[in-house]
Amino acid sequence: MKKRTFLKLSSSLLTAPLMAPLVSWVTAEKLKNWAGNYEYSTDKLYKADSIQQVQAFVRKQNKLKVLGTRHCFNSIADSKDTFISLEGMDEVLSLDTKAKTVTVDGRMKYGQLAPYLDKKGFALHNLASLPHISVAGACATATHGSGVKNGNLATAVSGMELMTATGETRTLSRAKDGDAFNAAVVHLGALGVVTKVTLDIQPTFMMRQYVYENLPTEQLKDHFEAIMSAGYSVSLFTDWQKHRINEVWIKEKVGNGKATTAKSDFFGAKLATKNLHPIAELSAVNCTEQMGVPGPWYERMPHFRMGFTPSSGKELQSEYFVPRKNAVEAILAVERLHNQISPHLMITELRTIDADNLWMSMAYKQPSLAIHFTWKQDWASVRKVLPMIERELEPFSPRPHWGKLFTLAPAQLQSRYEKMAAFKQLVKEYDPQGKFRNAFLETNLYS
Repeated sequence: MKKRTFLKLSSSLLTAPLMAPLVSWVTAEKLKNWAGNYEYSTDKLYKADSIQQVQAFVRKQNKLKVLGTRHCFNSIADSKDTFISLEGMDEVLSLDTKAKTVTVDGRMKYGQLAPYLDKKGFALHNLASLPHISVAGACATATHGSGVKNGNLATAVSGMELMTATGETRTLSRAKDGDAFNAAVVHLGALGVVTKVTLDIQPTFMMRQYVYENLPTEQLKDHFEAIMSAGYSVSLFTDWQKHRINEVWIKEKVGNGKATTAKSDFFGAKLATKNLHPIAELSAVNCTEQMGVPGPWYERMPHFRMGFTPSSGKELQSEYFVPRKNAVEAILAVERLHNQISPHLMITELRTIDADNLWMSMAYKQPSLAIHFTWKQDWASVRKVLPMIERELEPFSPRPHWGKLFTLAPAQLQSRYEKMAAFKQLVKEYDPQGKFRNAFLETNLYS
């Protein structure tokens, strides 16, 4: 795997005035997303280092999108016109120890924020599998971690500042804005440029994780809730073969910082004797420490280490959310497709997410199971398998992850969100001329 290619802007931009001219950035390789499966439709990029630069640029453009850490696998963040990057705006702006909140710039990454918070004696409630994604981007698409009592990452947002299409700065908070706030947090990039995010924090804590191998799928029928509640965060990995869950990752809080002895058997699964990768054939060198070794929360909640920036992995990802009450039925429905799925699959991860009140969240008003697929990078084959999965899951009204690959018809997708019409009305208020609208939004929200 080749190293991830970062944007390099011309040195003249470093000394640019308040409103620098648009920079056209062209390299030998086209601008692509993290996995390399999606090529963006323009290479025109403007880097903003301040709120004033964001405002001036937004006012000047007829159409634009924000380019973040590029971890989405579809066209949700694409633009055929121009991009703005907040790459130079990635600082911690304030830490309120009394209110237990932290406010960060729009381009702050979790991998930057977590060690800072830990040093100050604080933690976030959850993290995604990868810590290399931006706070604003992850919350905009309701990206999540795991845990039966843990909401997605956006549920930690208690305030946000964004720049609307007219260049107006709007500030929203959970405490003051009620439904308007719940509508705007998971905004899909449709409302404007998020320049600041305020997150709830809590006292720091230590964690450990254990991995078990070969859990019989049959055990999920009678023990699903017990299995998924066995730790603060639990992930199941399966290749849908041999009627088994290949690996069970259990992450627990610890109070004394000492390793303990785990049970050797977990509902028929056996305790691993070494660190494992979710795909057992791969090296675990990039994975967070297992074997019950205690460590800071931010070095255990992600599956992959902070210090290892991912290379451009040749993979595709899809993910579907179903009500947790239907979890076992949904898992067994997908398992019936194992012959169709397995030839194209790297691994599937099963995680639980608590319900929330964020209008466009996949877990809106329903505790959920997320069925995540990491595919080989063969879209021609994967696009044939996804409709089969979507048909099997149809009885449970699945909601696909906004930033990953799906083939669900727009009418079906829109019907899954009871606040869809109200959200589109909000978009019209923030962006009446469709400045931030792109092909993805046109198709999935308006067609």
